[in-house]
Amino acid sequence: MSDEAPWLVVGLGNPGREYAGNRHNVGFMVADLLASRTGGKFGRAKRAQAEAAEGRLGFPNGHSGPRLLLLKPLTYMNLSGAPVVALSQFFKIPVTQVIAVHDELDVPFGQVRAKMGGGEGGHNGLRSMSKSLATKEYARVRFGIGRPPGRQDPADYVLSDFSGAERKELDFLVDRAADMVEAIVQEGVEWAQNKYHGV
Repeated sequence: MSDEAPWLVVGLGNPGREYAGNRHNVGFMVADLLASRTGGKFGRAKRAQAEAAEGRLGFPNGHSGPRLLLLKPLTYMNLSGAPVVALSQFFKIPVTQVIAVHDELDVPFGQVRAKMGGGEGGHNGLRSMSKSLATKEYARVRFGIGRPPGRQDPADYVLSDFSGAERKELDFLVDRAADMVEAIVQEGVEWAQNKYHGV
């Protein structure tokens, strides 16, 4: 693992106020929380169509923890890979230090899961990242949103807001997802799985 390159944490979502509360935008929500935890402030990235923030784990107690580069692509979900690869190349970030945070239909709401590599499960943001990075071997924090009720189209479901009942738990779950990102950075995916998957 590189001591000098930051970790690239990619919150997947769609830009624009109309998408802000969508299930598909939970990656942005986690990235925003991590920015507030690490002392980062989002601004327009110079080298990519994205908003980016830099911070450190351990902020504000000595700034001694690993550096994080938080990224919210502004390309819309199906083109998320271009800004990811642009910044990972510029900062010389190895794919082993890339974490995608995304909504996951195959995980029930209320659960957050860590994973290394694997398929994209039909998620266009992950598909774009894998294509641009030319590998699927990056870490993921999978925020469970569950399957749509009845016959609702999954595409409509992910672009709808969380229900009132879900919103009561949302802040807690976004907090847990941010904890999981920090655990992966500091201890690795397997350690994060052991700590959080039984919860």
